[in-house]
Amino acid sequence: MIIGISGGTGSGKTTVARKIISSLGQENVAYLQQDSYYRNLGDMPLDSRNRVNFDHPDALDNELMLNHLESLRAGDCIQRPVYDFVTHSRKAETVCLEPLPVIIVEGILVFYDARMRRLMDIKIFIDCDPDIRFIRRLERDIRERSRSVESVIEQYVTTVRPMHLEFVEPSMRYADIILPEGGFNEVGIDLITGKIRSFLSRS
Repeated sequence: MIIGISGGTGSGKTTVARKIISSLGQENVAYLQQDSYYRNLGDMPLDSRNRVNFDHPDALDNELMLNHLESLRAGDCIQRPVYDFVTHSRKAETVCLEPLPVIIVEGILVFYDARMRRLMDIKIFIDCDPDIRFIRRLERDIRERSRSVESVIEQYVTTVRPMHLEFVEPSMRYADIILPEGGFNEVGIDLITGKIRSFLSRS
């Protein structure tokens, strides 16, 4: 069973995914994050890398992600890339991901590609207020990606918000479930995990 989780940056996608995994057990869920599939910009000068619009679909290696998702569905292991957000390049190491009964694929643009959507059994869109999403994005990028406050704000205004309005928010129409408040919506998460358990019991 393939579950797609989308929503704007900082909406709570990762929190929802982790709560589903915790409920179902790690032994049952393979977790594929779209953030791992940014294109490798290691051959570009660092200044040029910093100017790339990382919130546009073209920044992602969708072909590789699609191939990996199809491989997992077919029962094959994959070597998931590891992305370095400080240097905007892929690391040499990869992570071996085994096929498991449930596959969660998560990211702001996982509903953008129709081929990816067709592989998903359940599509969940996390709906969250823009100001909350921005604060979470600011905290995360400073803490985890060594960014300055000024650079996060500039990126948000110039690319994150416009790309959200152009690509992410419109993809909500493809969702089977719209989940307000993300990881704080315990009732919604319980309903989703109940649906997944029902599927697993019939498999």
